Amino acid sequence: MQTHHAHPFDDDKLKEECGIFGVIGVGDASNFVALGLHALQHRGQEAGGIVSYDPNSGFNSARRFGYVRDNFTRPDVMDTLPGALAIGHVRYSTAGSKGATAIRDVQPFFGEFSMGGAAIAHNGNLTNAAALRKELIERGSIFQSSSDSECIIHLMARSIQKTIPERMKDALRRVEGAFSVVAMTRTKLIGVRDQLGVRPLVLGRVGDSSWALASETCALDIIGADFVREIEPGEMVVIEDGKITSSRPFGAPMSRFCIFEHVYFSRPDSILGGRSVYETRRQIGVELAREAPVDADLVCPVPDSGTPAAIGFSQESGIPYAMGIIRNQYMGRTFIEPTESIRNMGVRLKLNVNRALIKGKRVILVDDSVVRGTTSRKIKDMILEAGAAEVHFRIASPPTAWPCFYGVDTPERSKLLAANMSEDEMRDWIGVNSLKFITLDGLYRAAGEAGGRNPKAPKFCDACFSGDYPITPSDKIDEGFEMKAAE
Repeated sequence: MQTHHAHPFDDDKLKEECGIFGVIGVGDASNFVALGLHALQHRGQEAGGIVSYDPNSGFNSARRFGYVRDNFTRPDVMDTLPGALAIGHVRYSTAGSKGATAIRDVQPFFGEFSMGGAAIAHNGNLTNAAALRKELIERGSIFQSSSDSECIIHLMARSIQKTIPERMKDALRRVEGAFSVVAMTRTKLIGVRDQLGVRPLVLGRVGDSSWALASETCALDIIGADFVREIEPGEMVVIEDGKITSSRPFGAPMSRFCIFEHVYFSRPDSILGGRSVYETRRQIGVELAREAPVDADLVCPVPDSGTPAAIGFSQESGIPYAMGIIRNQYMGRTFIEPTESIRNMGVRLKLNVNRALIKGKRVILVDDSVVRGTTSRKIKDMILEAGAAEVHFRIASPPTAWPCFYGVDTPERSKLLAANMSEDEMRDWIGVNSLKFITLDGLYRAAGEAGGRNPKAPKFCDACFSGDYPITPSDKIDEGFEMKAAE
């Protein structure tokens, strides 16, 4: 949830919880982190934080609301973050206070232990955080934030292990859910992924003996780092004095990477699981054109996330690709909306229809997802108003019918259009000539699984489409959430 008034065009997109980045062994590490976070800004635009360590001044931190470029480029901020070791975090809130976020909820979180300080930045969501928090508070822990991630620091404080990495293993064995973590001590940079590897984390090399950890490879590119490999599901790496130690604290890993990273969250110039995100999205369009062909004059993306799939659809179908909708790149998130009449312009602040191109044409619109469906209706209205003869929606993901509990801000099930309507009902409600989603098998094929989805052992976490939750969301079940019955 954003602190300020969400723009009508943005509120119908799923929000990734956050991006994390860390670097060790470089002068002015915090400047590298600021660049890395800037490249990960699409993963969280509400707030950001950086913690650095310098032997002379110890740990220093800065947390700010808003964009990285507005905060972590100013000398008055960056000069307070010296040192060769730093980590950072950009966020949307999922767990934690909805609505107005307190600055104390902004990560990285810091803790002082008997063996020294440690800071931690977490991407994901803990599904047993409520139960853990209750237990910790009853035992005397004092929480500073409403974030589920703070549980990790308190669990570390209670561990009797002698080193911070060992305390971290203790803590992370107690938590359930999705976590990719970047942490630091005075001398170490630490990266961990949960056993299922739901959220991403990659390792990069900066020069000869310096290292970086990041949510996505595009953040390594911006600092000129070489992509070395992904941190494996269930792996912890500890980097100190230029050397890397790897361990597997959580038993046998079973990879269930979030398939929505391929569909929407990750930047198209990133590499996920050895595959180009752009190529997977283009291939989704190819699959869509095979599964749900339609006779039409133009294939138009809903910018910007529908673009690679629209290119693939056009290439496969032979129908020309066209920019039927133009995005205003300079639309700030906090646009002043003084009156109801301006607020009702809604989508037009962000998008405008290329009228001369659309008039009289049968148009295929390609978008990445339909969540509440409100934006799809507005875009359809704009296209018809511009004189289109027909409007056909093709969606580059299966129907989003289940909420995510692993670090993505999804509405509750009652607000998800696909949880309450069939495909035909959705088509009529949005008011288009046809509406087709890619099948789950088609999505898997586009992501490199030639045989489609193996229901007995799916490669990805696809709970938002299938209702098949690889980690039981125990807090939500306590609140009354009903899981899908086993088939």
